[in-house]
Amino acid sequence: MTRTSGTQGGPVTLSKEGLPAWLDPVVHAAETVQPRQLSRFLPPENGAGRQSAVLILFGEGERGPELLLMERASSLRSHAGQPSFPGGALDPEDGDPHGDGPLRAALREAEEETGLDPSGVQLFGALPKLYIPVSQFVVTPVLGWWREPSPVGVVDPGETARVFTVPVVDLTNPANRATTVHPSGHRGPAFLVESALVWGFTAGVIDRLLHFAGWEAPWDREKQVPLDWRS
Repeated sequence: MTRTSGTQGGPVTLSKEGLPAWLDPVVHAAETVQPRQLSRFLPPENGAGRQSAVLILFGEGERGPELLLMERASSLRSHAGQPSFPGGALDPEDGDPHGDGPLRAALREAEEETGLDPSGVQLFGALPKLYIPVSQFVVTPVLGWWREPSPVGVVDPGETARVFTVPVVDLTNPANRATTVHPSGHRGPAFLVESALVWGFTAGVIDRLLHFAGWEAPWDREKQVPLDWRS
């Protein structure tokens, strides 16, 4: 079994060996999904944008499979108070942005933001690079299995308000799903879970993962949640 033993130094690789069977649909989705099936916002062809990565970490909790999320501090200039995957921009020491740099960055950022021990995480895939126009981030969503769970929590209150896990069964529950409506007119999927409204980029990725993994249940797309104009 490949083990990731930290965020610096040796190679950080992907391995599907020993994954729980319930992750098989996610593995298949990662191997087959096309960029435009995930988002209409794709990286600029001219190579512009800031390379970044997020960690989509699947664990197993008391209520079955779950995802690790964090809520950004309300004092931040961008995406304040918004739930998200751990992640951020690549640093030079992360290495090649077109190689294993995003893998290393996803682990490093998760460790910095949640206190996660990266040695307990088995990376098993990555989704196509996506684009967040408002921040000009080119994002690689990195998929991980929390093989050996470690304690997590807020490391820097100036950046993170809280760290929490969400059972996948709650994300697939139609009662917890809605469509956000931004003042600009943009509509997108949302999840009302763990006293949080998950929307934007994070909700979009979760929505597509549930769909292509075959976990999605029919839900009322007319149920709307308005977003504040400052969002």
